[in-house]
Amino acid sequence: MNKETSTMASRASLWFLWLLSLCLTTEILALENDSYSWSNILQLLEAQCVAKRGDEDLEKGKELTQKNYCESWRFNVELHNIRDFNSIPDECASSVGKYMSSSLYKSDVRRVADEASRFLTNSFRLAGDSRDAWVFDVDDTLLSTLPFYKKHHFGEIVDCRSDPPDRASLEKWMAKGKATVIDDMLSLFREINSKGLDIFIISWRPEHLRAATVDNLFKAGYHGWTKLILRCDEESYVDAQSYKSEQRKKLVEQGYRLWGIVGSQWSSLNGHSTAKRTFKLPNPMYYL
Repeated sequence: MNKETSTMASRASLWFLWLLSLCLTTEILALENDSYSWSNILQLLEAQCVAKRGDEDLEKGKELTQKNYCESWRFNVELHNIRDFNSIPDECASSVGKYMSSSLYKSDVRRVADEASRFLTNSFRLAGDSRDAWVFDVDDTLLSTLPFYKKHHFGEIVDCRSDPPDRASLEKWMAKGKATVIDDMLSLFREINSKGLDIFIISWRPEHLRAATVDNLFKAGYHGWTKLILRCDEESYVDAQSYKSEQRKKLVEQGYRLWGIVGSQWSSLNGHSTAKRTFKLPNPMYYL
């Protein structure tokens, strides 16, 4: 122990002794008779220390309130308890951004991929009639829109020049083909393709983004899907869940057996003509 550390330790010890003597004196004077003992005094002192720690924990809890609130908000989005939100609460934008950029998010995605792979290994048997199929969404399933939302600070108003993300600006960004690959989904896509299933990609992206989407998927490493289904102009007024559900219904009517669906939105998984298993990827950035 160096001299500076020793001096600090000595000061801390003196401070503790002074506090101890003050507590003892106060409690002794507060007693109304002579029946006290050292055990009484120590019990009183211990009670005071416990109360003080409780006050400190309460203050610490106050500091974590916003963090807890935002983590709870994100958790309930994934549980589908929170729906139809237009944007992330401003006070939670930074928290969502940290999660989406973290190793925890990557670990969550990997767990989804592992569970889907385990399901294929344990349950799938190729019928040999070219009617075994799997469905993927595009955005934040095969390709990540994280760069777009990072650029827009996940909707947080950081100054008077902030430009909140909206669907129009997102589609303009999509047209540039800059969405990045989600590595574990690429691995899963290739595994499913190698097992002989037909892969259908059903997206809420509009038809005019077809060329950009195909190019982006190819550059990210996705090859060999059966069909990419995008939203036509006349389907713009249909909600996402109804649209995707209808597309799956058409596949089932053609005789396809849907073994699995992977998507980052509940609208990609819910509705009629669902699959034997659905796999939800985390995505608290938007609701569709």
